[in-house]
Amino acid sequence: MEMNHVLIVEDDKEIREGVEIYLKSQGYVVFQAADGVKGLEVIEKEEIHLAIVDVMMPRMDGIQMTVKLREKYDFPVIFLSAKSEEVDKIMGLNMGADDYVTKPFTPLELLARVNSQLRRYRRFMEKLGDKEKTQNIHVIGGLELDEERVEVRVDGELVKVTPMEYKILLLLMKNPGRVFSADEIYERVWNERAVNTDTIMVHVRNIREKIEINPKEPKYLKVVWGVGYKIEKQA
Repeated sequence: MEMNHVLIVEDDKEIREGVEIYLKSQGYVVFQAADGVKGLEVIEKEEIHLAIVDVMMPRMDGIQMTVKLREKYDFPVIFLSAKSEEVDKIMGLNMGADDYVTKPFTPLELLARVNSQLRRYRRFMEKLGDKEKTQNIHVIGGLELDEERVEVRVDGELVKVTPMEYKILLLLMKNPGRVFSADEIYERVWNERAVNTDTIMVHVRNIREKIEINPKEPKYLKVVWGVGYKIEKQA
């Protein structure tokens, strides 16, 4: 079985080494970095499948690092954040992180998040590499999602989305006009019982920034207040 490579970017050496010991005991290959600058250097040199990134770090914080790595890489990023860093946590999700764990955390909680994100990413990459499936393109107005190529375009221009944004958009575009609650989106996309559905709100906001000309007056991705989200049918 192929071994997964996990990068831990954390300025607290005790936390960094404690997480490394636990992940190694579960069969992961682990790399360490003490700040975002070093983290990006490791990513350039090594094949990384998932990064665990602290929000607050010297030189380059976790948010800046995530913005940088998202220019080239799609692997999952899990944020580590203190409860007092709520604004940074939401900003991090908006900038490309996939999940977050609040300090203090248990090794079992972190491992569950790591395993879950890697499962989703593996399925996404398998679909990305599958060239034999029948072409399946969903078009709503100028918004186009190609399941074979795993691509999203707006008015013909390619839009870069994360694996989770892609899966949320695919669900909504397959069911134009239908309203999905945050809980239902979470359960359909994450394939598990709905928890922490605030993540859905952040991902939806991020999708809007990418597909809408004016995110404040969306043409495609609409909020039905108190109910959920939908992709608007186009005439």
